[in-house]
Amino acid sequence: MGSRSADKIKFRSFDDLFGEQEPKGVEKETAEDQVVRMALAELHPFKRHPFRVMEDEEMMEMVESVRQFGVLVPVIVRPDKGGGYEIIAGHRRKRASELAGCSDIPAIVRDLTDDESVIAMVDSNIQRLNILPSEKARVYRMKMEAMEHQGVKGGQHTAAVLGEASGESARTVHRYIRLTYLMPELLELVDQKRIPVVAGESLSFLKEGEQELLRDYVVQRQVFPSKGEAELLRVESGKGELSVEKVQGILCRNGKAIGITISAKRIRDYFPEGYTKEEIEKIVYSLLDSWRARGSG
Repeated sequence: MGSRSADKIKFRSFDDLFGEQEPKGVEKETAEDQVVRMALAELHPFKRHPFRVMEDEEMMEMVESVRQFGVLVPVIVRPDKGGGYEIIAGHRRKRASELAGCSDIPAIVRDLTDDESVIAMVDSNIQRLNILPSEKARVYRMKMEAMEHQGVKGGQHTAAVLGEASGESARTVHRYIRLTYLMPELLELVDQKRIPVVAGESLSFLKEGEQELLRDYVVQRQVFPSKGEAELLRVESGKGELSVEKVQGILCRNGKAIGITISAKRIRDYFPEGYTKEEIEKIVYSLLDSWRARGSG
């Protein structure tokens, strides 16, 4: 099927397509704007697209829906100077169409600037469920920069506008944006919920070398900073005194346990049948006490 040759469909507004307000800085569509069929081969991802397109259960449900009913909500694209079209909104719909065996997809072509494209891309995704902290951090930063390029007053005002659009406070917006200053390995731990978002915000103020030091420590020992511990690490960093010893002292204060898992089956291999769990624990602790008394090796 030709990429632009199909019957044209009456255009629906951004509100109808996404159920949300038209992004600021993007002109309203006119009556001439139309939905066309476009070959999937002509489409490529937004060059700064921050969202992961996962082939998870939700994607498989979307694939089945596409097979049965087709793509009901057109993707939004813009012409690319290098050829083809850049997807502004609809990366998951494109992937679902590919997995469903389709060759084309309904699309709306719009002439947008880089900043307008960022704002439209963010606004079409920010209300999605299950957005990772790293994704939200990047889109907030991208949209804030785009808005400031368009002349929107910076700082707290821009954060408040961002928060209003997504139902979050300006403080929360700033907290997420700070996560973009975390090194990838630490940001991944925030996505995995091993490090709380509020702790990640504090850790983002650590210098690059300090973040590397912290990464090595937490990965090796599987000890992850809480909100209070992260703030203490930030304070020590501000003093210029953050070292391995300081990290260990903060993360292991109050006897915070190091995550160690010992196979119960392997332990039982050392004991005759009939020993109870309590008897085994008593012997193990007795041996550890003797080991510590000898000077821990």
